[in-house]
Amino acid sequence: MKVWIKAVSAIAVVIATMLLIAPNIVAAAEEKAILTKAPAVPPAITRAGGVKVIVELETTEVKGALSDGVEYEFWTFGGTVPGPFIRVKQNDTVEFSLKNNAASKNIHSIDIHSVNGPGGGAKATQTIPGGKTGFLWKALNPGIYIYHCATAHIPTHIANGMYGLLLVEPEKGLPKVDKEYYVVQGDFYTVGNTGDKGMQAFSLEKARAEQPTYVKFNALATPGNLKANVGEKVRLYVGNGGPNLTSAFHVIGEIFDLVYQQGAMGTEPAKNVQTTLIPPGGAAIVEFKVDVPGAYILVDHAIFRAIDKGAVGILEVTGKENPAVFKPLK
Repeated sequence: MKVWIKAVSAIAVVIATMLLIAPNIVAAAEEKAILTKAPAVPPAITRAGGVKVIVELETTEVKGALSDGVEYEFWTFGGTVPGPFIRVKQNDTVEFSLKNNAASKNIHSIDIHSVNGPGGGAKATQTIPGGKTGFLWKALNPGIYIYHCATAHIPTHIANGMYGLLLVEPEKGLPKVDKEYYVVQGDFYTVGNTGDKGMQAFSLEKARAEQPTYVKFNALATPGNLKANVGEKVRLYVGNGGPNLTSAFHVIGEIFDLVYQQGAMGTEPAKNVQTTLIPPGGAAIVEFKVDVPGAYILVDHAIFRAIDKGAVGILEVTGKENPAVFKPLK
């Protein structure tokens, strides 16, 4: 009897110990996603996939500058256009929740292009002002994916800025680079003409005719140039929120060493690419080494969009001159 009692006591101790340890095991297998405002990108994920990742976004409707002296009411994820960059690993399970700010005038939702499920999550996230919705999904396919609002009238929600990028890193991760940045193009449609000052309303007529007054990179995001040093390898995650235009993405003075076309992974990336096409609702990853200091201009090479409508960004590269690669002649 004493032996039996001791055995039961020993088992009880083991079970109690397991119960105490279990919460830590659960905590180790669950993490909250780091979300960043463009052009910043969350750090690379060094762990294996298979973790439960918590992602929380809030939709808001905010006024901001569309161009110098031009104000506009953006509809946003997280108060920015594009919305926050989301980074997970292949085989992660994502618990996604969407909150719609109580001050919003419209229902909002999300369609994440990396989701295998009805509407990419849109059916589960039709969220009234002040409401909260969510769903669970598994990241099965690696790649870089657009997310956007999918509430009627869907084109209007997208045209007002409701899009962003989500990266599903492959099982073995991506090769290390020195700098990573996040850029998304969008086309905007105002009642006034390009350059008209003051508060501008959305023009459904121009949007249906696919005649944007502005085409912007990171329309409502952290201002300032992208930065790199001579000799560094740069990776750009480039998306196109649309809703209408296909982007001919180009960096003036650079050649893309690698391009993951359409954001696809699992096949050999294209090499030595001058310009890459990114359709509305699509994305790409481009990589290149910067050899010479200077200002490198990011453009949509449908060049009127860059020069006249705003589809321009700057990569500022500092460091020593490299006359073996480039040297002005006097």
